[in-house]
Amino acid sequence: MLLFRFCPARLFHNIRVAALGCLTGIFLSLSAPFAHEGHEDEDATRSALASSTHPRVTAQSELYELVGIVKGERLSIYLDHFGTNEPVADAKVKVAVADAEPIDAAPAEKGVYTTSFPRSGRSGSVEIVFSVTAVSGDDLLVGALTLPSGTGSSDAAASSSEAPASSWISSIPSPIRHPIVLILITFALGVLFGHLHRGGRFVPAMATGAAAAGILVILVVVASSGNDHRSGSAARNTAGAGMSDAPRRLPDGAAFVAKPTQRLLEVRTAAEKSETVRPAVNLIGRVIGDPNRTSVVQSIHGGRVIPLEGGIPRIGQSVSKGDVLAQVEPYLPLADRTTISEKTREIEQLIAVAETKLRRFRPLAETNAVPRGLVADTETELAGLRLRLEAIRTTRTEPELLRAPTDGVIAMAKAGPGQVVQPQDMLFQVVDPKAFWVEALVYGTVDASSLSEASAVATSGQTMPLVFRGFSRALQHHASLVHFAVSEPPPDLSIGQPVTVVAKSGAPVTGIVLPRDAVVRSGNGEAIVWLHVEPERFEPRPVRTQPFDATRVVVAAGVTEGERVVPRGADLINQIR
Repeated sequence: MLLFRFCPARLFHNIRVAALGCLTGIFLSLSAPFAHEGHEDEDATRSALASSTHPRVTAQSELYELVGIVKGERLSIYLDHFGTNEPVADAKVKVAVADAEPIDAAPAEKGVYTTSFPRSGRSGSVEIVFSVTAVSGDDLLVGALTLPSGTGSSDAAASSSEAPASSWISSIPSPIRHPIVLILITFALGVLFGHLHRGGRFVPAMATGAAAAGILVILVVVASSGNDHRSGSAARNTAGAGMSDAPRRLPDGAAFVAKPTQRLLEVRTAAEKSETVRPAVNLIGRVIGDPNRTSVVQSIHGGRVIPLEGGIPRIGQSVSKGDVLAQVEPYLPLADRTTISEKTREIEQLIAVAETKLRRFRPLAETNAVPRGLVADTETELAGLRLRLEAIRTTRTEPELLRAPTDGVIAMAKAGPGQVVQPQDMLFQVVDPKAFWVEALVYGTVDASSLSEASAVATSGQTMPLVFRGFSRALQHHASLVHFAVSEPPPDLSIGQPVTVVAKSGAPVTGIVLPRDAVVRSGNGEAIVWLHVEPERFEPRPVRTQPFDATRVVVAAGVTEGERVVPRGADLINQIR
């Protein structure tokens, strides 16, 4: 309110005119930096992500896929099979650049061929024809190589064009060249222009207006030149640092993987056909021994373990049926020992009486004083008493022999010298390394009688074919037990080892059968596969899968027949960021 009360009307009008001019200058200086950055920065970023530092040519046919990379004065040619992405090592490659005569490319390593490529005097798009002769077939591939113009000359031209403007601006003193100082000068000249114009002094007013307009032009040039310098430097830094043959993820989610990197990662592709197959279910299982070829060794009476001359059998030792593994000295209670002692003394007394009778009867039998049959009866009685005494003594002192019930190897040994064991304690377990079963749990959603063509996957990823043996009609922990026999047990398989059983069950489905390694998880957790769409470009594709066997899955949706899927190296491509 004080400004309107004490400020003259003409002066206030001049201030409004000067303020309008300053706002115009500020708007022009701020709009200049955004004039080109909307499209140029986006194009530069896309070019930096999608292109390589080195010029390259790509070509593909039904047989081969080719990528040529120019580094210096050499052209490196990477030749792969189109269907599998495997290197072609036995080919003869001829290269014809533009209208020049074809020259032979020398093999450098497996699937890589090199030739000289002079770049002097060449720029823009150059057509190259590749003639491939190999065992898998002869083919002719044509591609265009885009050679950039001399970057040094373009940079020099740009710097020379910017030199006059930069020198003209730099001639202005640095304090005056500051945008805020220029805005204040413009404001003051605007106020002076309005005052002179109101007073009728048109010539000084026109000079003052021209000076204000000149200051506005200087303000815009200073702002735009500073932004151009910063954007040019940023673009050069991006072109110099961001563009390379290193693998990287593109803005659309695809991955750029150069051919040398594909060779290093051993990336392979496959174009599978759709087929109708039975899906599978995953069951939790564990390894058990064949019930007919696995045995345990136990003591019937218990006692103290006595080792053999060779010692206690060790784990992993091979044994045969009937081999003695250890001895157990039986333990007799005090009452039993007393009874045996009394019985022994009684039998010894009867033996003494029988011997006395025999000594008395023999002389009498020679004189026919007593019948000879009495002597024979006494001898028989004496022999029986001696056998009874020997049996009692043997029962008290003879150890129990622990023998192997079946052939195999010692899987468990819990006996030690001098160890006191109880009856029915499991001291040894003998298993046949060529006879293992798998016990799996089947819950109510799966029909156990329909399981077939099963296989097991160990924790190490090893697969084993299984043969269905039967299932239990009694539930255990709300699940039925299913037994499978391992057809070819691996050497490192152990009893109790957890496995995942994949068994065929359910109605047939139509889909593409792929290895399990081809399906990976994306950042948001969904199942995806990587498609090889271009020689150095891979795209992710969400899929819906079902188990097929221990090593493969059925892709029911997401991939069409004929598309090249990456079954080997997909997990490495999925890690590219």
